[in-house]
Amino acid sequence: MINTNLKKLRLHHKLTQEEVALRINVSRQVVAKWEKGESTPDLGHSQALAKLYNVSLDNLVNFDGEDTNLIIPPKGKYFFGVAKIGDRGQIVVPKKARDVFQIKPGDALVILGDEDRGLAIVPEKMMYAFLNLVQTPFHKEDE
Repeated sequence: MINTNLKKLRLHHKLTQEEVALRINVSRQVVAKWEKGESTPDLGHSQALAKLYNVSLDNLVNFDGEDTNLIIPPKGKYFFGVAKIGDRGQIVVPKKARDVFQIKPGDALVILGDEDRGLAIVPEKMMYAFLNLVQTPFHKEDE
């Protein structure tokens, strides 16, 4: 799995094996062996690769985008899977998403929409925190 991820990330970032090798201080042949699955980078090199590609170490090693042809998401970004709409319009938020965002039963989610870009689901508490950041106080003299 890591070999496939390494190759996909390198191609996505439009880097050659030589460029990757130079950036993490190994030979091009070593990078080629990692991508072919003939060997595996040690922890230090895996950390350097994760940093180079701005992905988590866990995703570098474990992400399985084979069936979906997806690239590993950058750090802090997630692909939680697909949720199906139930008969009454309900969706189930995947467990990993609930864990990462600390969503518990009874929490409110804000559904945002853009006709061109689709839907977004934001925990209500995060939406209020965001709105508080962008609010500017209204002053009478500003009229």
